[in-house]
Amino acid sequence: MSEMLTFTIDKFTFKVPADRYYHPEGVWAQEEGEGQVRVGLSDFAQQTNGDVAFADVDPEGTEVDFDDEIFTIETMKVDIMLPAPASGTIVAVNPILDTAPEAINQDPYGEGWLAIIQAEDWEAERAKLLDPHAYLALVKVEAEEALKEL
Repeated sequence: MSEMLTFTIDKFTFKVPADRYYHPEGVWAQEEGEGQVRVGLSDFAQQTNGDVAFADVDPEGTEVDFDDEIFTIETMKVDIMLPAPASGTIVAVNPILDTAPEAINQDPYGEGWLAIIQAEDWEAERAKLLDPHAYLALVKVEAEEALKEL
């Protein structure tokens, strides 16, 4: 894994790998080569939403558009729908999610990935996402606001 950007607020430390892009809703996207993009839930999103009890990803072969809701994550706290960070076709769904959805909490940037999308135009859609530094700035603000509400 590449450089890891981190920040700590209260008793929580959040990690943002510098080798991927981020949708503001907490989905990361990493180019795999040949137009394929691996996607998952960011560390900030998994920590703030709680322990994952169930993860549902649209099946392989599903055509998706940027921002389509294609992931449903159920936690002990909340159910969240998450958007696709790229248009294209889902070509793989992480099989571990069927039996061990907690992998999303344990290793959100590794074993806990959600799907791989064969992107139609990754270069253009990547520009719609946040780079690691912009995402880090966004989640810092969100974490500080959440802390004020406690």
